[in-house]
Amino acid sequence: MGNVQPHIQLDESINAKYALLPGDPARLDRIAPYLENVQELAFNREYRSLVGEYKGVRILAISTGIGGASTGIAIEELHNIGVEGMIRIGSCGTLQPELKVGDLLLVNGAVRDDGASKAYIAPQYPAIPDAELLFFCMEAAKENGFPYHIGIARSHDSFYTGEESNIYSYWAKQGVFGSDMETAALFTIGRLRGIKTASILNNVVPYDGDTSESIGNYVDGENLAMTGEKNEIITALEAFVKYHNR
Repeated sequence: MGNVQPHIQLDESINAKYALLPGDPARLDRIAPYLENVQELAFNREYRSLVGEYKGVRILAISTGIGGASTGIAIEELHNIGVEGMIRIGSCGTLQPELKVGDLLLVNGAVRDDGASKAYIAPQYPAIPDAELLFFCMEAAKENGFPYHIGIARSHDSFYTGEESNIYSYWAKQGVFGSDMETAALFTIGRLRGIKTASILNNVVPYDGDTSESIGNYVDGENLAMTGEKNEIITALEAFVKYHNR
């Protein structure tokens, strides 16, 4: 064993340059069928991990939990064990009517309305993905015929401030496509650490829909949101293969 990281409980012997970052540990069960030679690795706190191969490329999948703070820990510790590229495969709520349930949002920039990214650097610093990795995500979604949009996401820290409706309305007017809780931290910390990052968000909330109700349906059901999840997994895996073989 090498230098085992304290939270993710992994070390350099994993030998993976690329990582998928879902939020939910349960999503690993739905990633695993797409990989060959799957090996479950660790499950500590919110950080569950497995590794496998997709079209000959070794890929790690690790859950990050909810929010920028826990995601930031995963990013730093993955970087410490040699991971060079990370794609978030998460969920979002739409702020624009054209983003339907199950559609993918390929994020080309994030509003840093979180605390984790601000702990690293002044808020004027942009939260943007790696252009090449974003391009490969776009190419993969297009080739597979998945419905997708490219646009800005807003990353935030709470669903329960009591001001959500006003906040969402404000950012919708500024052309922001969707809301999540992790992308800004991924883009900001990733850029500062020299990691290639991208974020693919599956919209699970109907336009003007109720977030808590939609997330409940998402966990429970076979519906459009589950198709979107499958599509984002395939898109991210294909993007890593394109990046690896470029």
